[in-house]
Amino acid sequence: MKRIMAAVMCAGAVCMASAYAQDSSLADLAVLRAGKTAAQNALWIETPLERQFKSSKRVIVADIKGPAVITMIHFAMPEMSISKPKEYTLGRDVMLRMYWDGEQTPSVDVPMVDFFCDPAGLREAVNTALVNKRRGFNAYFPMHFAQSAKIELVYDGPAEPGDELWRIMPCYSYVMYRELEKVPADVGYFHATWRQDLLPLASRDYLAMEAKGNGKFVGWNVTVRLPGRANAYPVDENEKFFVDGEPEASIEFQGLEDSFGFSWGFPPTESLFPLTGFFPFKDGAAAYRFFVNDAIRFEKSLKVAIGFGKNEDSFFKREFAKAGNELELSSTCYWYQTEPHAPLAKLPGAKERAPSELSWKDREKLPTPEEMRARGVKLHMRCGRPENEVVFADAGYGAQAKSGYVFAGWPFPVFHCRADDQDLRIELAVPKASAGTVRLYVIDPDNFQGGRKQEVSVAGKSLGIIDKFAEGRWLEAKVSPEETSDGKVMIDARNLRKESNAVISVVEWVAQKK
Repeated sequence: MKRIMAAVMCAGAVCMASAYAQDSSLADLAVLRAGKTAAQNALWIETPLERQFKSSKRVIVADIKGPAVITMIHFAMPEMSISKPKEYTLGRDVMLRMYWDGEQTPSVDVPMVDFFCDPAGLREAVNTALVNKRRGFNAYFPMHFAQSAKIELVYDGPAEPGDELWRIMPCYSYVMYRELEKVPADVGYFHATWRQDLLPLASRDYLAMEAKGNGKFVGWNVTVRLPGRANAYPVDENEKFFVDGEPEASIEFQGLEDSFGFSWGFPPTESLFPLTGFFPFKDGAAAYRFFVNDAIRFEKSLKVAIGFGKNEDSFFKREFAKAGNELELSSTCYWYQTEPHAPLAKLPGAKERAPSELSWKDREKLPTPEEMRARGVKLHMRCGRPENEVVFADAGYGAQAKSGYVFAGWPFPVFHCRADDQDLRIELAVPKASAGTVRLYVIDPDNFQGGRKQEVSVAGKSLGIIDKFAEGRWLEAKVSPEETSDGKVMIDARNLRKESNAVISVVEWVAQKK
């Protein structure tokens, strides 16, 4: 019985959340409201040719006379997504646009998949109070209009109209609406906009939207990545809402994950709730939030931005201003406002709307073998590098980690390390009875747990206690032939700060000049 009651309570919570989208609640579900309910179909083979992608790259899926309120929008998955899911995924190459009351510029201009909280179309399922996806896309935002509503899909990819394009586009749609005697005076028109930017976030904020007029912000979905680097993005950005032209944001959430209902970073696994949620997105994160009980009102204008706060740790402003540490953010913002609205941001073409495909290899800068040999380097190890930690070694030289784990989540240029909570040990292999210098590069860019503190030794000789090395520091130790009699040199970094760790990022062996 308890399990049944729990299920009923859970289902009720979801229903109540969804009820917001219908501008009503379960309490008045039985009320016999005036107004005819109707629907318009498009895209499927039973609809007129002009409403299919077989005849055009631009298809009007609904053209409705007002006054009325749209209550649901549905798009079916493309035929190719079902028949060949490993070969084709619907992405950002089709735009969803909506026009109210004969306006010339759209009030909604968003990649269709992103509108449904499915950035770049990579999700199999999305489950929120206002939009969802699973073998179909559904939206429940109430969308009022006084005179007319036009909803269209616009494809700007390489395929031409015909059977091929029809197979890769949503294959069916319907838009449900209810006729009204008039639109209430205090009801706003629905708007949505999308943006994406690859930028040095420490130098300028990411601009998610700008609106002019009288309205309220009701939600958004956001992605953040450090392209090419798995889970190396920061979550210390602030989300800033500038209301009615104010110079300082009156609403500023301190922490990206907190603004979406989480803390201490996003969860290790996806977490989807009716009004907030998170899931992994490529090599970064995606999150959504709907402001149902706390919609952000504005009477003249609203600007929404993401950036580091004025009092944020200097690490973020230092590291994310450097070339190679650009973050890519994208967002879809939803709001209601009076018309007319300011023109939405002009969006790039389909190719430019795709997430950036960068690799850490494209950004890494390694010394060439010629440069290393010129300095007498016989061995060069990049500790924690995702591939091939030993990037250069002459015959007879090598390195092997005896303890510790790899980490590659720091900003460039040195984004990797070997780390250990107690003792980090790395053993070098060198020719027996050889003399040289061990060079170590240590860096503490994230000032972990108030700053790392460690004692470093080479061949049993302490180099002292090392701390305050956020900017990076080279350490050197000369090694004698007696100390390499067995052809081995042990490097040890011992952690001296509880709840922190010891780290080493680069190891070199430089031969003694003859």
